[in-house]
Amino acid sequence: MSSQEEILSDGRFSRVARDPRFWEMPEKERKIKIDKRFRAMFHDKKFKLKYTVDKRGRPVSYTSTEDLRKFYALSESDSELSESDSKEQTEKKKNKKAKPKGEANC
Repeated sequence: MSSQEEILSDGRFSRVARDPRFWEMPEKERKIKIDKRFRAMFHDKKFKLKYTVDKRGRPVSYTSTEDLRKFYALSESDSELSESDSKEQTEKKKNKKAKPKGEANC
């Protein structure tokens, strides 16, 4: 890192440290916010690819959904909706399993 300090102390490159174009992007702003229409891509099998080797031929156990989670995030209002939707779906499934076969649906 001493070479980086030397570069920043050089008068020709001193403005690089102050220029916002060269600042690192914050973690919150890195991910692209998507809405509820596209939330299925996080758990749908159509979007999931399983890699057995990386681009150099080394063996890995890696899926494309990890990339999706790395680059995309549900918008905050939609993430709250998706949590409530998933809770409702699990409750519906439990209710269906709890009904005896002899009971008629209304």
